[in-house]
Amino acid sequence: MGAGRSGYSEDALVEQPAVALFDELGWETADCFHEFEQAGGSPLGRETAAEVVLVRRLRAALEKLNPTLPAEAIIQAIEEITRDRSRMSLAAANQEVYRLLKDGVKVKALTLALSQRERGEENVERVRVIDWSEPTENDFFLASQFWVTGEMYTRRADLVGFVNGLPLVFVELKAAHKSIESAFQQNLRDYKTTTPHLFWYNGIIILSNGSQSRI
Repeated sequence: MGAGRSGYSEDALVEQPAVALFDELGWETADCFHEFEQAGGSPLGRETAAEVVLVRRLRAALEKLNPTLPAEAIIQAIEEITRDRSRMSLAAANQEVYRLLKDGVKVKALTLALSQRERGEENVERVRVIDWSEPTENDFFLASQFWVTGEMYTRRADLVGFVNGLPLVFVELKAAHKSIESAFQQNLRDYKTTTPHLFWYNGIIILSNGSQSRI
């Protein structure tokens, strides 16, 4: 979580083959270790490491999947997806986001006929977040060495997989001589405690030491 990067480290022996595998599967990949050190700002569009949703990618995906909806509907959907769920339990927050991914986000449409407005009717649209029928229509991005800041601490996740800008996949890697149990006991538990908002969106957790893995 806080160690540096060296040629014969966990990064070279375990992480890079994992990144290569995602690349072969068609994911765009990027090393984000120096994300906030670049002159033009974060290439991911994040203002701070506290942001765990890549809003720029999310907006582009929603516009692509919902071409007939107005910009206001997309804005409403983004606000609902990214709203603060810190008062909820981690399980409840994750379940709520899961429903949004599965069923879409309900938004109020602004294009109502005058007669409908007079009757006080509301026209509700659903904004699709994921294309479940055509997976290739989604945006797949893998960030390695992804910085995340919680209320008090900053952590650096080995690999985070984003689908349409949402961190749905979390991968914790250990060196080959370490047990994957330590990845669960030491690392994953720590991430859930210090950066819980990363797991509001999570769908898959992978723990691996290169030879053994758990999902």
